[in-house]
Amino acid sequence: MAVIHHTTLKPTKVELLASWLPSRPWYSGGAGEPELVKSGGFRLDDPQGEVGIEFMVVTEVSGTLPTAYLVPLTYRGAALDGAQHALIGTSEHGVLGRRWVYDGCHDPVLVAQLLALIEGRAQAQDQNTSDTPDREVTRFHTGADLASEDFTAADDDREGTDLPAPGGMVLRVSRVLRPAPDNAPALAPGATGHVVGHWRTPDGDRVRGLFAAVHPGPHA
Repeated sequence: MAVIHHTTLKPTKVELLASWLPSRPWYSGGAGEPELVKSGGFRLDDPQGEVGIEFMVVTEVSGTLPTAYLVPLTYRGAALDGAQHALIGTSEHGVLGRRWVYDGCHDPVLVAQLLALIEGRAQAQDQNTSDTPDREVTRFHTGADLASEDFTAADDDREGTDLPAPGGMVLRVSRVLRPAPDNAPALAPGATGHVVGHWRTPDGDRVRGLFAAVHPGPHA
């Protein structure tokens, strides 16, 4: 399992995201750099032990209505070939040195592990503690084997990111998060698999919502 190093990161993840988020089509804030707070998320392990994988929730609190965003991130010790368009920035890690930070929807390692999580082949890990599963992250899957599909060419819209596979399936990653009612299913209509995660609102309430879903055809 990945080791969480409690050390410095300059600039911090939140600082990197504050500069990057306004360039995204799913960012709904106004002009100027957003005021972000880290609100939750979880990690996944890279089986090869090379790439850090984190699903981070940040909340924009400077507007009248706080908005939570999901940003899948990967941390690498060298640049990922062909992924300059997905680079969020670089940061100096107090233990590991320079890290290249990517929008994980464009990183094949993160995509593969997200599919493994949906299918139950991987376990969500606590965001801040080493060797600690996060059992509040729930998943569901039925139907075709996802590992044999090639989900690539991530495409952003105003709510999320679609990764289509040649066979017609679409992996949909939520970007703008919406809390699900306590007694209502968070599964998107028609989806054959999903991941539900949790985060905290600025008021301190713990909420849950849909992080990702697999659809049998183009997302409506």
